[in-house]
Amino acid sequence: MRCAFLLFMEKKETIKHRSGFVNIVGNPNVGKSTLMNQLVGERISIATFKAQTTRHRIMGIVNTPEMQIVFSDTPGVLKPNYKLQESMLAFSESALTDADILLYVTDVVEDPEKNRDFLDKVAKQTIPVILLINKIDQSDQKKLGEIVEKWHSLLPNAEILPLSAKNKFGVDILLNRIKELLPESPPFFDKEQLTDKPARFFVTEIIREKILLYYDKEIPYSVEVRCDSFKETEKRIHITATIYVERDSQKGIIIGHQGIAIKKVNTEARKALEKFFDKSIYLETFVKVDKDWRSNDKELTSFGYNLV
Repeated sequence: MRCAFLLFMEKKETIKHRSGFVNIVGNPNVGKSTLMNQLVGERISIATFKAQTTRHRIMGIVNTPEMQIVFSDTPGVLKPNYKLQESMLAFSESALTDADILLYVTDVVEDPEKNRDFLDKVAKQTIPVILLINKIDQSDQKKLGEIVEKWHSLLPNAEILPLSAKNKFGVDILLNRIKELLPESPPFFDKEQLTDKPARFFVTEIIREKILLYYDKEIPYSVEVRCDSFKETEKRIHITATIYVERDSQKGIIIGHQGIAIKKVNTEARKALEKFFDKSIYLETFVKVDKDWRSNDKELTSFGYNLV
């Protein structure tokens, strides 16, 4: 009995803790945020059908007694036209410098040659790179085989895994492979921590998600949201937030005739916030004009964007 106990203790001592940063990169609208939420098991990143939904780099942390995986969702890679997009590109490029494992996400419809400069940087990585071909439910076996061959020629050192993040097909296989590749390391964050972002950040993201869903053309891309007040009690959270637009005409569109449009955004955002925080939410929003905030250094800094 004593020998069995000593063998158990020896085996227990040989179990090493694993931790690592797993960064998700790729072009816009290929499903990075949907994949992030599936891997984390929580709704950390907003996900819509529109490109450029993700603007920040967002961490989601998965903990077990033996490991900690720090996933990082990033904005889609693009050629910037104004300072906000420069900051978004900087978030994506920073993910290449501090990853232990890199997940490059594409899908079955995008051009593999798109944003080749960024892809060339991925090809030079010495860390494990897993190329994920998403949305395979929209393809067939023959076409998928051709896509795999093309990507193998572009990223010959990458592991290639077809999947469907939306349908969670292949996600468990990916997660198991990530666990195998994690380096031995103590945890980087507290084991109870789910993300690196504060509660106010998710308020602004959820409101912005509803704007992305309910407004067309340039409106969603001209909008930023600031959480002005977050007062929490045991059963309720009182939130006030400001929606910023660049033009007076955009303010009118956001509010809508007799305030109908903004009421719809408030209602849907409140429902999502109640689900996210698991508490009753009182949400009050205001709309203000902040001309050219997307190109103003001071304003971008106040909204939490890195400047390059």
